[in-house]
Amino acid sequence: MTKPPASLLVLFGATGDLAQRMLLPSLYDLQRDGLLPAELRILATSRAEHDDDGFRDLAARAIQSQCDGKAEPGQLRALLERMHYQSADSGSPEAMAALAARVKQLKRGDVLFHLSTAPKLYGPICEALGQHGLGGSDSRVLLEKPIGHDLASACAINDGVARVFDEDRVFRVDHYLGKEGVQNLLALRFGNALFEPLWNARHIAQVQITVAETVGVEGRGDYYDHSGAMRDMLQNHLLQLLCLTAMEPPSQFDPSAVRNEKIKVLRSLRPITGADAASHSVAGQYTAGAIGGQAVPGYRDELGRASNTETFVALRAHVDNWRWSGVPFYLRTGKRMAARSTEIYLQFRAVPHSIFGAHSRAEPNALVIRLQPEERISLELMTKKPGLDRDGLKLAQVALDLDLHDAFGAERRRTAYERLYLDALEGNGTLFVRRDETEAAWQWVDGILGAWREQGQGPRPYPAGTWGPSSAVSLTERHGHSWRD
Repeated sequence: MTKPPASLLVLFGATGDLAQRMLLPSLYDLQRDGLLPAELRILATSRAEHDDDGFRDLAARAIQSQCDGKAEPGQLRALLERMHYQSADSGSPEAMAALAARVKQLKRGDVLFHLSTAPKLYGPICEALGQHGLGGSDSRVLLEKPIGHDLASACAINDGVARVFDEDRVFRVDHYLGKEGVQNLLALRFGNALFEPLWNARHIAQVQITVAETVGVEGRGDYYDHSGAMRDMLQNHLLQLLCLTAMEPPSQFDPSAVRNEKIKVLRSLRPITGADAASHSVAGQYTAGAIGGQAVPGYRDELGRASNTETFVALRAHVDNWRWSGVPFYLRTGKRMAARSTEIYLQFRAVPHSIFGAHSRAEPNALVIRLQPEERISLELMTKKPGLDRDGLKLAQVALDLDLHDAFGAERRRTAYERLYLDALEGNGTLFVRRDETEAAWQWVDGILGAWREQGQGPRPYPAGTWGPSSAVSLTERHGHSWRD
């Protein structure tokens, strides 16, 4: 029997940047479209001192800012009426006791605790909730990734959460999994008979996954300098995209089946350790350059101090299983790059023999799954170039494009947190990350970071507005491949 959705959302870190930019506006969008559970109430909490009305004013300003001032007054008012506020410092037993009392006053069924805080606070917050009887089977907890800084810290945080919440009541957020384009990757692979028979080493020569940003650290310098591109983006988002691209077909679209297949991919990743790090990985750090014709400072200038933190990572990875043996997976992410782009590129193997002669080259077919800035699927094929062909038939590459904005123009595009909030409120864990996934990802990444330290492999400079260090180009070209830029 399906349980009703949670009736209370407790949002920790409710005055923070993530809440203001994404969480509160997502809740407004769900309210506007009539998708929030009718009985849902929202208890916001942070260290800031507000009463209910003070927080409602803050929330209204944040939502209007994201809506360009066009929020519907009636729907905004209806959302604000659901909201309450309780100031609490997780390090204060008295404050947590007062928060727990407010939760018990407002709860009318299941409770979802969303910890939009620093991960080091997850364990203490969960411990306090458990001490006040709020960790039972009628509660679940939503955690923001990345969990920890390495495998050891991730295990410690997960252990702290597990002392209060069973694993099936822990929902670890990777917001990339809530994006429409990522959902469409699953539909493309497992909803079409055309692709799955070709989705293997016999037909695919290489896979590239790129998450490129044009922004710098944007006021997150202290966090980012402690984290870097490897921990912030690759361990987090790119490995999830790799798993969805490389995994075997799950038996059904449910939490256990999907996550069981993802963990198999992570456990099949070939370690990059020791001397292999020099030939299979590149770290970079941006220097001063130009983005969109505007001069921008280098990373160290933005940070205000010297730093050896990488703002760019490129890897040549291998999934050592029957499906993907011998196929390189090139992973690349960086800040201050030439263009904002998130895409998955699968290049098929070349035709075994061209009948058209040396004057007409047959390029390999490719499938491009673009996730941002626009959602688009493109299948690159060879066709005849128009003409009389007096000197022989000539080929040209064309793309069969599916522009999802054109195809579904009448459908409103949902933000990741709209989908993730609804799933968490309803207890559906399919799009969330299981503990063993997070720890397997950290184990693989820790091996690379350890090799960098052992080999003295620091970040190479690259000008802002480019595609990274020149050594990243060599990473692919020495194997006969090229980055798709």
